[in-house]
Amino acid sequence: VILKEKLWGTGSGNLTELEGVLNRQAALGYRLHTITTAASGSKGLGGGDRIQATMVFEKVG
Repeated sequence: VILKEKLWGTGSGNLTELEGVLNRQAALGYRLHTITTAASGSKGLGGGDRIQATMVFEKVG
């Protein structure tokens, strides 16, 4: 999942995107095992930085 950080203001607005991924996987019978993040560049002035979130899920049951 690539998340966009805002250049101005507070908060990234990405929690709903992460929540969507987690809920879709949970509906398929998976739970989050590990999550890591890494900077993945910028889109220039006003574009904000990008953060890559890598999530590893495991099958429940």
